[in-house]
Amino acid sequence: MTEEIEIRLLGPVMGDRHGSRLDLGPPRQLAVLAVLASRAGQVVTMGQLIDSLWGDDSPRTAEQSVYTYISGLRRALEPHRGPREPSRLLVGTDGGYVLRLAPHQVDVAVLAEHLDGTRRLRAASDHLGALALLDQALSLWHGLTLSGVPGPFADSERVRLEQLRSDAAEWRAEALMELRRPQEALGPLRELMAQQPLRERARELLMLALDRLGRQAEALQVFEEGRRVLAEELGVDPGEGLRRRHEAILRGTSQPEAESPVPRQLPRDLVGFVGRAKEVIQLRGPLAPWDGSPPHPLIVISGPPGVGKSALAIHVAHLVKDLFPDGQLHVDLRGATPDVPELEPRDILGRLLRALGVAGDAVPSDQDEAAAMWRDRLASKRLLVLLDDAARLDQIRPVLATPPGSTILVTSRESLIAGDDCFQVHLPRMSGAEATTLLAKLMGPQRVAEDPSATATLVKLCEGLPLALKIVGARLVDRPNWSVGSLSERLRDERRRLSELEIGDLAVRSSFMSSWKGLRDGPRPLDVAASRMLAQLGILHVPTFSAETTAALSGMSDAEAERSLERLADAHLVDRADPGYYQLHDLVRLFVGELDPVKPDVALTRALSFYVASARQAATLLDPHRVQPPAPEVQAVPLVMKGRDAAVRWLGLEEVNIRHAAMQAMAHQDPSIARLGVWLTFAMMWHQSGQHRGADLIMMNSAAIQVGERLADERIVQFAHGHVAFGMRMFSRLDEAVEHFEIELAMARSSGDRFDEQRTLGNLGITHLTMADHGQALHYLKKQLALARELGIAIGERFALINIAEVSRALGEHRNARQALNEALRLTREAGDTLHEAHIHMHLGEACVRSEEPVEALSHFGLAMARHRDAGYRIGELRCLVGMAQAHRIAGDLDGALKAVDRAMPLARTLGNARWEARAEREQAAVHEALGVPPVRSL
Repeated sequence: MTEEIEIRLLGPVMGDRHGSRLDLGPPRQLAVLAVLASRAGQVVTMGQLIDSLWGDDSPRTAEQSVYTYISGLRRALEPHRGPREPSRLLVGTDGGYVLRLAPHQVDVAVLAEHLDGTRRLRAASDHLGALALLDQALSLWHGLTLSGVPGPFADSERVRLEQLRSDAAEWRAEALMELRRPQEALGPLRELMAQQPLRERARELLMLALDRLGRQAEALQVFEEGRRVLAEELGVDPGEGLRRRHEAILRGTSQPEAESPVPRQLPRDLVGFVGRAKEVIQLRGPLAPWDGSPPHPLIVISGPPGVGKSALAIHVAHLVKDLFPDGQLHVDLRGATPDVPELEPRDILGRLLRALGVAGDAVPSDQDEAAAMWRDRLASKRLLVLLDDAARLDQIRPVLATPPGSTILVTSRESLIAGDDCFQVHLPRMSGAEATTLLAKLMGPQRVAEDPSATATLVKLCEGLPLALKIVGARLVDRPNWSVGSLSERLRDERRRLSELEIGDLAVRSSFMSSWKGLRDGPRPLDVAASRMLAQLGILHVPTFSAETTAALSGMSDAEAERSLERLADAHLVDRADPGYYQLHDLVRLFVGELDPVKPDVALTRALSFYVASARQAATLLDPHRVQPPAPEVQAVPLVMKGRDAAVRWLGLEEVNIRHAAMQAMAHQDPSIARLGVWLTFAMMWHQSGQHRGADLIMMNSAAIQVGERLADERIVQFAHGHVAFGMRMFSRLDEAVEHFEIELAMARSSGDRFDEQRTLGNLGITHLTMADHGQALHYLKKQLALARELGIAIGERFALINIAEVSRALGEHRNARQALNEALRLTREAGDTLHEAHIHMHLGEACVRSEEPVEALSHFGLAMARHRDAGYRIGELRCLVGMAQAHRIAGDLDGALKAVDRAMPLARTLGNARWEARAEREQAAVHEALGVPPVRSL
């Protein structure tokens, strides 16, 4: 278990398990954890804990409070530990407590290892290695150390660790100076000086960095500022180190030797470069290995159009350029420049060789000879070559076989991972914070601050694409009378969004179009097929799509569809989502919607038919005893699902897609497509009921009613009313549920549908039972029972008996209730109907709770719980958890009761069933009252 936990003290105290944040409790509980984690693996006595929390002012209840905090930490760190199971992580001993964590699980211990390693590397003059370790050490901080944690230990530890943080920042600046990279040291040193203006070593390093950059006047100003601060704050003069640096600058003796001329072709780094911290770290590692080994030979930045690949490559190249003393080369390969041919490999080699001093007439005309000359010229050199906007791997392959020491840095919309020794970084869209900062840089922070809500909307509509953000920023600068909100409103209109994202020669549409045309006009059949598929992806309006769905949409085989999707993903025109699934971002989706697919209604019909056939099959696998609403057969082969678990997985992945597809189809004017949307809606009814998707049931089946009325199809209207009623019942809108069920009942009787008549009688019965209208409930349920027996409908008979037992129990007729349940249990076992059997065990458990038979109740709830969970019947799972809490409480097992109710409350709030949420809250209150501790309310 210990390897799951990570404790972070370098900032607000946090704990993580497998990336999930732990709730570690109130401030003093955090203080206890901080002491234990700082001494992980060592015994901490009760006296040490009390002194660490309160010092000399400890209250009389201090020891009892520590016990409470230890108990709280054990629950937080080991939530699945049994009530009588000893803690394996926070262990009590005769001498005190031990937190059993390895050093790598506590960031303070990791910090100590990094700093020890740094000291050894500095002593060995390994400045590059020291820099890498210091970067790792400083990245451990996520705010002020032990922020918000009280007590003497936290106060002293905070001072110690913040001092180490400052020391590490100074060591990092020293390493950068040794590596002749003063520009990188400026920002961190200025930040350190702003926080601690009395640190003389940091001020000396800042002066050195400015002097190395030829900014002697600024360096002297930093000295004068230090002289003033030291005199005012401490009444002393600058120390010897500062004075020596000041004199060296005045004499002009602190500059490094001038470097010999080398090619410097990198484009200018953006002054307003924002974010991308993660990617910068990813790229700097192989470009500047910490152990001083040669840099990686081929590094690729890939990503979708407009995501900022070139800007990142240029920025990173400037950060590491000092590690490539023989120069930096740059070539724009024009792989996706509209209406401009891409550079041929021979042209690329010619440009690179000429940049290295080879005369134009001396460059070989033969490509292989030119590549050999290129390799020869790179021998024993350390050169950084930026190849921007590669069309494909073949375009640059002759350039790649470089000798060790040089690096080829490539940007491309394509994945080039197939290249030998390729290290590839996929550049995603910007985060919201990065995009907002970029907008503030482009148009000024004041306009962002004036309307943060509209700015957030604008960022969202631009989808984190720097190209789109650059365009909107330029448009707002060009139109000072426009507000951020006015442009946001213009972009909200999907019909004009791509047109709004244009200014001058910059356009998001053109960027996407060049990528699509590159596939359409490409040399390979796969590229052409992928371009055709991209146009078809705009037909079906779903968030994600699998290869099987796309195969149905396009008329391809599954294998062909998957290859085409993977080709589009490599070209960054679709994104990979869950395993086996893909998605379009909104701006790409809008672009795709402008393309002209072949026979869109035929393609939509194929995709919808596939969904209907697969959803019906999944529903049958979920529970073969539930009767599906009648619907005609569709001309489609369903997805192959091997058993119930496969059906559960598929429905979980496709549920949202199916909802979107059904709503799209039901809004279609073509009657056959609208009907497919209805059959898809009906096929999802049992899954939505089990998962307690009341809102989806109401929304989708309300649309189905409208379709049925539009097409004058009373059967559609009949069943849709019943499904709407299911959803209403989940939200305790019981009067409305009764109205819809009564409409369904009248229509079933009118059409002579006796099966649906008996089913609706049962649904009316259980709804009246929920309303505590026991007379009406019994009336409807007895009618259902009689009709089900007359027609030989076994499932209706079982349903009626189960709920007649519930009514009998509510009326105090416990003998009748038990008799009905026993008969129902016999019938369910004969039929193999595990869901109804789970319902019966649940009711028997609730009956045992009422008769104060907790052991028998828990046995029934355990059986019901397992089967409800297997069936995906979530409201039944909640009822079992509440019942188990009651049974444990009656038995005096308050730990068991608390564990059950703690599992019940999140589920109750998720399901949103007011009736059962209230019952869960009442049981929670009863358990905490028995414990003598008030419940913690969620915000």
